[in-house]
Amino acid sequence: MPPDATVRIEDLTGSAILPAVGDVARLRIEVFCEWPYLYDGSLDYERTYLAGLSTAKDALIVAAWDGTRIVGAATAAPLAGHTSEFAVLFRAHGLDPDRIFYCGESVLLPAYRGSGLGHAFFDRREAHARRCTGPAGAFTHVAFCAVVRADEDSRRPPGYRPLDAFWSKRGYRHVAGLLGSYTWKEMGARAETEKSMQFWMKPL
Repeated sequence: MPPDATVRIEDLTGSAILPAVGDVARLRIEVFCEWPYLYDGSLDYERTYLAGLSTAKDALIVAAWDGTRIVGAATAAPLAGHTSEFAVLFRAHGLDPDRIFYCGESVLLPAYRGSGLGHAFFDRREAHARRCTGPAGAFTHVAFCAVVRADEDSRRPPGYRPLDAFWSKRGYRHVAGLLGSYTWKEMGARAETEKSMQFWMKPL
């Protein structure tokens, strides 16, 4: 299904990211509180993270607007610059992190899901990666990671469908054993805990 005709999509880079930081930060907290992330987020942290993309080399936010309201957003940046702590994981799997573009988080309000915006987010980030050049030359792969949750987790909503089929149709494959971790505070928790993150990749 093509993206909703009422929605316009923009690629934001450099200083163009800054005016959208507050709205995207609030959107990320609103969406990521849902399963499977259950993120109890901080606006200050989110604003700092997103503002940092405005000065990061080749970083991108794809924003979806309905009128003056941002209803969806997706981030991307070269892996070695965005999440340098993961570089050792990729090298251990025989992959050059300087050749990998990282598709970060995508968030979209429920009313706009299923309209093609998820595909548009990936299309634009992959196209951006093809236009960019890293220290080792052209980027050869795109990667992202998703939180690992147990099927039997009691917090899993009835009827929940993971996005594995969507990612697979776009040519992404999960890389066995390529696991990283992020730490965040879950809804209802007292402290942050470490979460396993499974990496998926596709060639550009």
